[in-house]
Amino acid sequence: DAVVQQFDSFLSLHGKSEGFLRFKPMEQRLDTFLHQTLNSSFPELWSFFQRLLLLSHGQATVERGFIVNREVETHNIKEETIEAQRLVCDQIRASGGVLKVSITEELLTSVASARTKYRIHLDEERRKREGAMRGLRRKALEDELAELKKEREVLTEVCTSLQKDADQLAEHAENKSNTLMAQMITKSNTLRRRCKEKCDELKNVECEIAVKANELRHCN
Repeated sequence: DAVVQQFDSFLSLHGKSEGFLRFKPMEQRLDTFLHQTLNSSFPELWSFFQRLLLLSHGQATVERGFIVNREVETHNIKEETIEAQRLVCDQIRASGGVLKVSITEELLTSVASARTKYRIHLDEERRKREGAMRGLRRKALEDELAELKKEREVLTEVCTSLQKDADQLAEHAENKSNTLMAQMITKSNTLRRRCKEKCDELKNVECEIAVKANELRHCN
């Protein structure tokens, strides 16, 4: 078979060539690399590889990723930690093993400053949490202030209405007989007492609004 013969020839001629030894699967495309090597000298073999590369590999890569995730996963681990551990695993695999990982000056510097970066990260997370808490506190104050202002509007309308009704009853009582006058005056006084109670409530609400508004101004 021509493909088998060309494959044997290919292995004997190029199997241990410098190009194959330097091939980096994480940086180079396999189809491009094989095309440059096979297309001119081994056309039948290249045609076979073309068909082979077109075959579906299913979810093998994704499933391998899940297996790695299970290996690095522990209880209560955060997503960022999983991503970091996966990056380490992928780099070790790309390097060909732990002992083949290149120890560069950049890597040493990164390791030396890891603790400082971790502290900075913790400070940033703390500031984010504090900012979120301040935001929630501010939102709660704004909601409370809005409710108090609505209550103030209602109480203002009630006080105005009670005062108006009490005044009207007092005016109408002037032209009535003694018994009816007494009844209307009594109703008028009752409305005035209720008006006073509502006005006192209104004053309390005004004080609460002032307090909440002051808290909101200082909620930074």
